[in-house]
Amino acid sequence: MLLGCIGDDFTGSSDLGNTLTRRGMRCVQYVGVPEGPATADVEAGIVALKSRSVPVAEAVRQSLAALDWLRAQGCRQFLFKYCSTFDSTPEGNIGPVAEALANALGARRVLVCPAFPATGRSVYQGHLFVGDRLLSESGMEAHPLTPMTDPDLRRWLSRQVGGTVGHVPFADVAAGADAVRARMRTEDAAGHRLLVADAIRDADLEVLGRATAGLPLVTGGSGIALGLPGVFRDAGLLADTAGAWSGQSGPAAILSGSCSRATRAQVARHAETDPAREVHADDVMAGRISPAELAEWARTQEGVPLIYTSADPDAVRAAQDRHGRAAVAGAIEALFAETARALVAAGVTRLVTAGGETSGAVVEGLSLDRLEIGPEIDPGVPMMRAGADLVLALKSGNFGSPDFFAKAVRMMEAA
Repeated sequence: MLLGCIGDDFTGSSDLGNTLTRRGMRCVQYVGVPEGPATADVEAGIVALKSRSVPVAEAVRQSLAALDWLRAQGCRQFLFKYCSTFDSTPEGNIGPVAEALANALGARRVLVCPAFPATGRSVYQGHLFVGDRLLSESGMEAHPLTPMTDPDLRRWLSRQVGGTVGHVPFADVAAGADAVRARMRTEDAAGHRLLVADAIRDADLEVLGRATAGLPLVTGGSGIALGLPGVFRDAGLLADTAGAWSGQSGPAAILSGSCSRATRAQVARHAETDPAREVHADDVMAGRISPAELAEWARTQEGVPLIYTSADPDAVRAAQDRHGRAAVAGAIEALFAETARALVAAGVTRLVTAGGETSGAVVEGLSLDRLEIGPEIDPGVPMMRAGADLVLALKSGNFGSPDFFAKAVRMMEAA
């Protein structure tokens, strides 16, 4: 294994796998820290954790355990992957995990770059944009678990770490990899270990990836990986043999737990043509709805059934105020995990999920241990094979076109 990756959720990890696979690396996503060794043909291994919203100490523990396993596989470089909207609180978890990994590896000059312009995320003057809006005006300020109210990544990250945070400005990135390396050395000499890097074009991410050649640790969104396969290829280390992929026939279903603007628009579009059933948090907390009932409803529908809790953020906050944020999140995740099991037991062979927490709950609920990365559906979202008769699409809340659900179901069936 050449590149060892640690993802803080399942959808982000599949996004990263999509990037690496498209760039020619044989990639496997593992669900949690594996117990045994990887197979010899894996060039990039992704350990997908569910650590984005857990307590800081637990996120650090899980991440270091993943690092230990990846080091045992002989990886030459490590990547900590987090969301392209930098989902975190003022306490963590991005900063503490990045610092812990850097300490374990003795790493300095550690890039921090969540940008991925192909999906509308860019960093300029250290500020994160979603499309033409600052992060704090993009809808992420209303996220129920990690509200992002400050787009200045240097300032936000400085609240989370013990050290100071540096910057690699766009002028250096535009000048090329040598200029980036020089700037990183300057920032290192000034005492900054974590370095927020600007990137407004995918080509900038290529530059950043190549500038980190030989450095033990890189952090960022999946876009930061655009330039990494080329470094390994130039060194003659990639086999450049693509794996085979085939579609999956059979029933399909969709589970959505994201309340992002993009997902709510996708839910509305799908409900225009196919059956859709909203699940309310109050009903879940009161035990008025069961996974068996939801699976039976889905089984009896014409078209592709969608089960969703993708409510308006104000409604989500109201439910959290009544029952407690952690209690609501845990109950809904448990409901989706059990519903996914019931759907697959009833014969569903194509399952689409929306939202990082939802996707993580579903993957854990299905007791999956590894996922093979397949073709891309939309930027950042690949198809993934979980076994001989099950194909998944794990979509981050903010990703995908308005017709994503119909497109995913169609593409997952095609050869």
